[in-house]
Order: sequence, then C-alpha cells, then structure tokens
Amino acid sequence: MDEKTNFYHLTRDEWQGFYRNGTAPLTDEELQQIKSYNDTISLQDVQDIYIPLTHLINIYMKEYESLHLSKGLFMQKFLPPSPFIIGVAGSVAVGKSTTARLLQMMLSRIFKRRHVQLITTDGFLYSTDELTKRGILNKKGFPESYDMEKLLSFLNAVKNGGDNLKIPTYSHEVYDIIPGEFETISQPDILIVEGINVLQLPANQHIYISDFFDFSVYVDADPQLIESWYLKRFEDLLVLAKNDKTNYYYEYANGPREEALAMARRVWKDVNLKNLNEFILPTRSRADVILHKAQNHEIDEIYLRKF
Repeated sequence: MDEKTNFYHLTRDEWQGFYRNGTAPLTDEELQQIKSYNDTISLQDVQDIYIPLTHLINIYMKEYESLHLSKGLFMQKFLPPSPFIIGVAGSVAVGKSTTARLLQMMLSRIFKRRHVQLITTDGFLYSTDELTKRGILNKKGFPESYDMEKLLSFLNAVKNGGDNLKIPTYSHEVYDIIPGEFETISQPDILIVEGINVLQLPANQHIYISDFFDFSVYVDADPQLIESWYLKRFEDLLVLAKNDKTNYYYEYANGPREEALAMARRVWKDVNLKNLNEFILPTRSRADVILHKAQNHEIDEIYLRKF
C-alpha cells in the first residue's frame, strides 16, 4: 500500500489558500540569517507555506491544551501544563534546520507569551572518540551512533516540567561534541526538536521518540536533488574552512578540490544515501505534515496526515 494514502495531497496554491490573514513576522534580512548554507528561501515562501503551517500548529496546540485540561477534570486534580513538542525530520542537507529555526522565530513572535526553544539531536550523537571505540565512526548519523536512551530521558524530563536541562553541544565546524559545553532547556511552552532521527524507533526501546511529539514535520525531496544540495553545502563549508586550522574541513579546503569532492560523493553514497533509504525515508509516513521540495528548495507539494 502506498505510504501516502493516509495523507491529503495538496498543491502549493491549495495550501496557501487555507490561511491568508497572516503577514510574515520577520524581515528578509532576518530570514537570510537563519537559513542554512545551501538553502534557498524567501518571504514569499514564508507567506505561502509557513504562515498556514503555523496556523495549523495553533489548531493542534488548542486541541492539545483542551485534552490536557479534560484529563485533569477527569482525574479531579490539577495537571501542570506540559510543553507542546514539535519534531522536524528529513535527510541530511534537505533544509530541515532552516525549517526548524524559521518555525522557532515565527512561533515566538506569533505567540509572544510562549517560551519557544529549539534543539537538534546532533547533541545526542556519541563523541568521535566513542564512535571510534565502538567501531562505528563510518556510521555517524545512523541510529546506533546516537545515545537514544539519553535523548528519550531528556524528552521525558521536558514533558514532565524539568528545568535547566542540559544537553551536549555539537559543532559542525569540528564535527564533534564539544567537551564541557552544553545547551540549557528551561521549561519551554513549545520545544522544537530537529534531526534526521526524530521519527525513528530506537533499538531495544519500547517507545518512539515521536511518542513525545504533539506535531511533526518531514522535509522531503528527491534523493538526487538532495545530493546536489549536499555537495553544494560541502563546497560552501570548504570556503569557510580555508583559513581555520581548527575546522574539520581545513585539510579538504586546502587540498585538491576534485579529491575533496570525490570524498564527499563517496560519503553521500555510502553513508547519507544509505541512511536515508534504510532509516530516514521509512519514517516519513509518521509525520503530520510532509513538505516536499523541488528545484531550488521550492516547496511545491504538501501532504497533510488524515488520521
């Protein structure tokens, strides 16, 4: 059975017609600052795609809060408010980081009294030393390269009102966890969790990460397109690393360019594409909304989960 039979298929024109009352709560300059290296996005995209999306999220939030209140009435006790958690999933280089950061900025400005925070699951990757010790350095990004127990414990603590929760900081410049550095999550009203693995079932666990989500988005595109975006991002990273000896990409940036690109193509084929086909794409049908991208990162189709 087609995995998308449980979704309403909508064109961009149909989607933008669902909610035309909002205006972009950010400037084009702000938008360009939060987008990823290789992403292409405009205020028109915000107007057509993301304003209706935030309106839909608001509908889900109202239903979530109503159900939470009803549970308290049923149990005849006060239940403290529980954070609304949004998952953003998709392949490496598909632009999910831009989507997550944009949602954080928009929701913070639309719901001014709500505390909105964002994390990426990169902080739950095992360190390079640990991956090497386990013999899975070449599988970085695969399910086994994450400390899923720690991630699940963190999400459980967030849902239960935990304060000053610390998660490790991951740096794409050094391509590793930074020892002694942490991000702090302080009782958000809305938490956005972005990562390639957020809709996956962890090994030897009885629950999905997505069991903690109240809404989820999957950013989708043809794998060949994603590969071209991945290679473009790799070249952009080489430019940034040219004069920075601490950067993971420094040696590639100062060596033969064709050798560096050949290495990037191998990594895409042997690691990222394999991970996409085996572990990421199979989770797409668990999302509430699928944003499908075409050339130049333009969102041309939207899939809305039926039930």
